[in-house]
Amino acid sequence: MSAGFAAIFGESIRMTRYEPQTCFYSTLNGVVRTTTAQPFLISGSGTLGWDQVSLCQPRRARESVLVLNTGYFGDGFADCLQTYGAQVDQLCADFGRTVDIAQIEQALQSKKYKIVTITHVDTSTGVLSDPKPVAEIVKRVSPDTLVVLDAVCAVAKGLGAPPGLSIVIASQKAMKVFEIRSKPVTAYYASWKKWLSIMKAYEGGSAAYFATPPVNLIHAYHKSLSQITKASLSLDEHEPSIKDAARELGLSQVPVDPEIAANGMTALWCPDGVKSSELLPAFLERSVVVAGGLGTRKDQYFRLGHMGLTAIDQKRGDVDQIIKVLKEVIAEATSKK
Repeated sequence: MSAGFAAIFGESIRMTRYEPQTCFYSTLNGVVRTTTAQPFLISGSGTLGWDQVSLCQPRRARESVLVLNTGYFGDGFADCLQTYGAQVDQLCADFGRTVDIAQIEQALQSKKYKIVTITHVDTSTGVLSDPKPVAEIVKRVSPDTLVVLDAVCAVAKGLGAPPGLSIVIASQKAMKVFEIRSKPVTAYYASWKKWLSIMKAYEGGSAAYFATPPVNLIHAYHKSLSQITKASLSLDEHEPSIKDAARELGLSQVPVDPEIAANGMTALWCPDGVKSSELLPAFLERSVVVAGGLGTRKDQYFRLGHMGLTAIDQKRGDVDQIIKVLKEVIAEATSKK
């Protein structure tokens, strides 16, 4: 481990918050806009965040959790919570839609929940859920309930660091719930009991050990945060062009309303008679990697990501190239039908 790694790790924790600071290069601000929450930067995929959150419950056996399910990743979050002993209720949105806010309020009024989970962007469908009205209802109807936001697509991928780093930001309320739980922690690697002292040590400028830190990932994350916090970055200029191009080609988005369509990705229904498994190789032949659908409708739609440097660095020309290839692939596929 290099001599400067502890400082890099500590700055990464602080930049994840919203604390003005002076680092090696410049004065920076954070990205999550909190001064009190506790970040955990741990080697592991975003899915490890589910395990960490699940340890906030139960203080007693079979406490209830409400999952707002908008797709494949809502299913996964519910499964993880059940694995750790939660009694999980789900409000499942119709495919391509968000959960109705009135349903959420009714559920909170009818039962006491320890946690309510929201998937900010479910990348399986491209559906964007607004967490603000949900948090407001929880605060008004059930103020002791924790609100958990799965923001892997909107935050972790959007931050532009390589995959493999689990980024969790826990409020002081969540930390208190974890600290006063009466049952033993049922995980080893994912336990905040193991990691809290490590995070605090690095933030204080010294190294500490529980498990080998992901040195390369922390350096990459620090570099990405430094770029983001020194600039005013927005997807607004580029993101609509891909959706506009798709609409001009007669392709419909999976989200039923543009207002609930993700900014950093686009999920599109395949043309009639065309399967996504037929489209993906055609994209790849043209050096554009796209993903098929997920779940029972996986061959009926495909997904394009446009975030990070792809979306904001005009000199790269990535967005223009994606649009060009999209037009070519769709024209080729439909001409064969």
